[in-house]
Amino acid sequence: MKITTRDEWRVMVTLKPRRPADLGLTGLDDLAEFIAPPMQTITVAVLPRRLGKLSAGMSVSDRMISSDIEGDYRRRCDEIVAELRNRPQVEEVSVTCTEIHTCSLCGYGWEVLTADEAADDTLNFDEHSVEGEPVCCDKAIAEFRTERGIPQRVEAGESA
Repeated sequence: MKITTRDEWRVMVTLKPRRPADLGLTGLDDLAEFIAPPMQTITVAVLPRRLGKLSAGMSVSDRMISSDIEGDYRRRCDEIVAELRNRPQVEEVSVTCTEIHTCSLCGYGWEVLTADEAADDTLNFDEHSVEGEPVCCDKAIAEFRTERGIPQRVEAGESA
């Protein structure tokens, strides 16, 4: 079975500056004019504060603070999105994260056969291999095939 964990949560913000203050350049109104070139945007990543950051110089593991780390980071990112969405210089905001897929049976990275690999007799396990079949371990393959009613693999020297 595939296990998905999410980490490195961030809010991607695309800005289209219209005046110096949109870039944090304040106090220049009497000294300078600002013209944003058409279609010029800047995309930045806004990282949510760590769940375990208690104060300056004091932090603990996120696991000590939360029993739903992914959900808490998602909610924290949603709060950032809500705060940024109505600002005039913000063109677009979205929440993203890194997903890591592993096999619950062997702990290796989760990889599956593509349609091309399943059709290629030199790359698949046997004539019953199909797109989406895991390739990490025999237990995952057996579980996948059992769930879908596909005949199990027969190792060389074994009889069917």
